[in-house]
Parts: sequence; C-alpha cells; structure tokens
Amino acid sequence: MDYAGKTVVITGASSGIGKESARSFAKLHADIVLVSRNRDRLEEAASELSGCKGRVLVCPCDVSKRGEVDGMAGEVLEKLGRIDVLVNNAGFGIYGKFSDLRVEDVQAQMETNYLGMVYSTKAFLPKMLEQGSGHIVNVASVAASFGIPAMAGYCASKFAMLGFSESLYHELKGTGVGITVVSPIMVRTNFFSHGSFERMPRYTAALSPETVARAVVRAASSPRLEIVTPQIVRAAIWFKQTLPYLVNPIVGEIFRRSKGSRN
Repeated sequence: MDYAGKTVVITGASSGIGKESARSFAKLHADIVLVSRNRDRLEEAASELSGCKGRVLVCPCDVSKRGEVDGMAGEVLEKLGRIDVLVNNAGFGIYGKFSDLRVEDVQAQMETNYLGMVYSTKAFLPKMLEQGSGHIVNVASVAASFGIPAMAGYCASKFAMLGFSESLYHELKGTGVGITVVSPIMVRTNFFSHGSFERMPRYTAALSPETVARAVVRAASSPRLEIVTPQIVRAAIWFKQTLPYLVNPIVGEIFRRSKGSRN
C-alpha cells in the first residue's frame, strides 16, 4: 500500500516498536509524525528517516498530559492538514507484586498507557470523522487478555485499552474510520530497562520490534478489531476465555515458579 500524501502519527516513536513502525510507514512514503517525551531521541530517529520521500515532523510530547497532547495535535493538523493513521504505542510497565508497589506506580502506568491513548484518540478523532477516513492502531499486549502476576498495573492498562477499543470499534461502524488493536507477546525492546524487571524471569521466545511493526502496518488498513502476534497465541487467548477455570491456575503457577527461580 502506498501512503504518499498520508499522515501517520506514532506515539512512543523514539525507540522499539514505535521507531520501527515509523521506519515501515516511511518506506511506504507516508508523512511521519514522531511523538515521545525525549526530543534528542526523536531527532535521532528522524535523522534515520531522512532518505525517505515523505515529510518527518518531530513533536516532543508527554502523552500522559492532556494539554501537551492537544497542543501536539494542533501542531500536526496545522502543519500537515490531515491525520490518516494514529498509532497509540507509548507505554511502559513496572514489575512487582501489587502489595509492594506504590499507588503512584499503578497510576503512572494508567496515565501513560491508557489515558495517553484516550487523549490522543480524542484529539485526532474529530478530524478523521470530518475526513470520513482514518485508522487508529492501539498497541496493546497479550497482557490485555491474561492477568499476569506481578504486572497488575500494566495488565490493567492494557485490559482497559482493549475494552475501550472494542467499544469504539462498534461506535465507528459506517463512519469510514477504523480501529484495530495489535497485541503482541513479549517484545525485545527497552521496555524491560526499568529497574524492576531485574527480578523478572527472562524468556527467549520474544518478538523483534520489526515483527510487531509489520503487524502495526497491517492493522492500519485492517477491518479487524484485534491482531494477535504471533497468531498462534490467539489459541491460548481462546482457551483462556473459554476454559478460564483450567487455564488461569496454569498461568498463575507458571509465573509463580518462574518468579521463585529468580529469587
């Protein structure tokens, strides 16, 4: 698909999935808007796209702050005139038992992972509806379907993202605007650079950011509500939803044993 003349806004674009998604859309000739808190890292990411045909706009913004999001959206629409794809990718996690976490730790994850997505969607959706076209891609996680021990705050934010997206999916029918959630398993990014993850078991079955970026590009023109990657994990979600009394104890025991092996 050729995205020439189309505007793609990506939050959390300075590294990982966001950065690779920007690279993938840029290869399709899109105009790219890079959004994250760190200007220096955004400028570095933008420099890597300098050989692409589309324009690149750097917009430092903390998506957990609604005023900054509204300001960023106003700048994008003023300079580029339209919004065709919004990729809500910004997010982080903190690993630890809820009893050991501060309420502020859970609140911060909800503010960035969930409310950041809400603020960005609210800021750009009116323009998409006015255009009669556009697509919202929300990068969630398989953790939107499984309550993972020691990840309560993160799972809550992703459960909320999936529920929000499903509701909006129905509301947008017939408007020309779509919404798709991309739910990957563990991805090899700096997501795990937070100090709390030193206590988390390490798994080799992790996806590359490039793999998830390809799913994000597919999602931007997909009629589906959710794309799970790799697709085989969809079967695990189906079993969990269909036979929770069998699957939930297994999931809990796997993570408890893994956590114990790290202590």
